[in-house]
Amino acid sequence: MTGTDPQSASTPNPNADAEGPGAASPTMNDSDGGVPNGTDRGVVRLHDGDNVWMAARALVAGETIGNLRIAGSAVPAGHKVAAQAIPAGELVIKFGQPIGKASCDIGVGEHVHSHNLVDAHQVDSDWRSLVGTAFSKSAPAKKPTVPAEKTWQGFVRPDGQVGTRNYVQILARVNCSATVCHHVAARFPPERLAEFPNVDGIAIGTHTTGCALRYAGQKQQMLGRVLKGYAGHANVGSCLTIGLGCEQTTPEYLSEHHQLVAISDPRSLPVTSPESESVSTTMLTMQAEGGTRATIDRAEKHLETMLEIANQNSRTTVPARHLRLALECGGSDGHSGWTANPLVGALADRMVAHGGAAVLSETTELIGAEHLLVARSRDESVAQRLMDKVDWWKQHVAMYGGEIDNNPSIGNKAGGLTTITEKSLGAVSKSGTGILDGVLDYADTVPKQGLYVMDSPGFDPSSVTGKVAGGCNLVLFTTGRGSCFGGKPVPVIKIASHSTLFHAMRDDMDWNAGQLLEGISMDELADQLFEELLLFASGTQTASERLGLGDHEFVPWTVGPVL
Repeated sequence: MTGTDPQSASTPNPNADAEGPGAASPTMNDSDGGVPNGTDRGVVRLHDGDNVWMAARALVAGETIGNLRIAGSAVPAGHKVAAQAIPAGELVIKFGQPIGKASCDIGVGEHVHSHNLVDAHQVDSDWRSLVGTAFSKSAPAKKPTVPAEKTWQGFVRPDGQVGTRNYVQILARVNCSATVCHHVAARFPPERLAEFPNVDGIAIGTHTTGCALRYAGQKQQMLGRVLKGYAGHANVGSCLTIGLGCEQTTPEYLSEHHQLVAISDPRSLPVTSPESESVSTTMLTMQAEGGTRATIDRAEKHLETMLEIANQNSRTTVPARHLRLALECGGSDGHSGWTANPLVGALADRMVAHGGAAVLSETTELIGAEHLLVARSRDESVAQRLMDKVDWWKQHVAMYGGEIDNNPSIGNKAGGLTTITEKSLGAVSKSGTGILDGVLDYADTVPKQGLYVMDSPGFDPSSVTGKVAGGCNLVLFTTGRGSCFGGKPVPVIKIASHSTLFHAMRDDMDWNAGQLLEGISMDELADQLFEELLLFASGTQTASERLGLGDHEFVPWTVGPVL
């Protein structure tokens, strides 16, 4: 196979693939240097400049595919095989981008993985020159053709937000009230909730902090943003918060710093205008109520009233632009970056074109691909904020003796991902091909339209919690190893990166991106799934909802010492 000289790619080139890693369908020529190229033939080359092939199925040591002989050992599906000799120290290229360096000589047909590949990502000090270079007057940012305006059935709130679900939310202000929150919810078993057909259920948000922190410091501010974001979420018809009474995160703190206003009776809930930044929520304090049992009894009465109020809401037809998509991946594998993630990217492009929003997060899983987002940034200020977040994470991880390349998990590596750069290049394809409009702090409010990055760790529950707090009302969650994640009060659509996973964990999966390896085109599948996305938004239950998942995945990310 003739491909790009690895030395010529020593500086990552954001224009190596104008649509970004994985955005285009894999190269499917009948033959490439004597090697049949296609999923039905065993190997796929993702970019013309790559010096590795992707194994579309398990490859047996000694088997021959055209002129390519699998040498040394078997290559599992989703892993990499050398398409040419790669000397020690030379760059390994996938997606048209370097994913690391060979740690020893690699022969043609050999398995390329942790035993012979190490991360070597470096950011060009002149990254500012990359800003906006993904687009030009001759090749502007692509926007999918938007035929007629799409609609869905949502819950329109007084403040103008639109919910995909209608939950009553219980939030703990401190860990000391967490068990009480769960006991309150237990007073409403399914048969009792059936009396409220327009309510999707009770969502519980408990956590491990709320006290032993600096008052109004960074840690408490992050928690406060999350609590306000959930209390005022479009998917929440009514909210009850419960605290112990002596914690730092008091009703007074939440009111002063986050405009989360306490009311004593859910019936007195004021009508909120779109211009108002305040959110009203019923608040109880265990010490003031007389302890555990008294609080549970009082909360039960409040919750009965709140369910009655929430049940008065009903769905109405609204434009697609009222959707804010949380883009997430977890349990990724070698297939994720060339099937499920770019498929989600195509859906993100379509949503932004319809006037909605899409949010990428997990900053640690953008490192290695940040130059691609810099090249797509609306202006230098957006790129600067992104690079500031990247630098903060590098310093933060180093404080604890770690490094960013520690991110790929055991499961990621078993699935074929070797370095953080390789993982990030696949992860960033969830963002599609459009302009990056902004970079948000954790749990900041998501603007109504555009593509955004929200700063967060690469831990799925914390990442999703932040995006939901920011206002995302639908989660697109890709997985290659298999995820069983749920995220009340927001539905989570789980997308398998290959058909083997989809069928093995059928009860947990909603969509099969493995169809991209079986002949269906990216545009065809994205168009089909966009229509299904609107059905999920309109009330069709996701797999995680049918399984009752999502009561324990509320995990706010907070930075700071426990005092």
